[in-house]
Amino acid sequence: MSKTAKDTIEFPSFDASKATEQLRDFTEKGMEQTKEVYSKLKSGAEDAQKTFESTYETARATGADLSLKAISAMRANADATFSHLEALVGVKSVSEFIELQTAWMRKSVESAVEQAKDLQAASTKAVEDVAKPVKTAFEKTMKELKVA
Repeated sequence: MSKTAKDTIEFPSFDASKATEQLRDFTEKGMEQTKEVYSKLKSGAEDAQKTFESTYETARATGADLSLKAISAMRANADATFSHLEALVGVKSVSEFIELQTAWMRKSVESAVEQAKDLQAASTKAVEDVAKPVKTAFEKTMKELKVA
């Protein structure tokens, strides 16, 4: 009798116990990886929440500080204006009026320049303080991405 192709080709036998074991290993590895990813996502979300809370608190505090500085400047300007008006009421000559007006204008401009410098410095500090937690979180994330 002659051999056919069916007789010469051997098919491996299927072992169900090995397939089950391989499927179990595959499933366990998948679950471990899922847990790791979930843990990283959870940690990242918690870090982001802390960053947002810190940023919000800093923005609130620096906003209040800027508001107080602006109110203080407006109060000083109003006091200076009322004092100037009181002085103008007692003016007895045109030359005295011009002298008072000139001195008040000079003082007002100097005061405005100082107030602008103070508000600019406070604003710059506020922006840096508000941006710091976000910048730190971003740098930490980028460092973790480079490691991974």
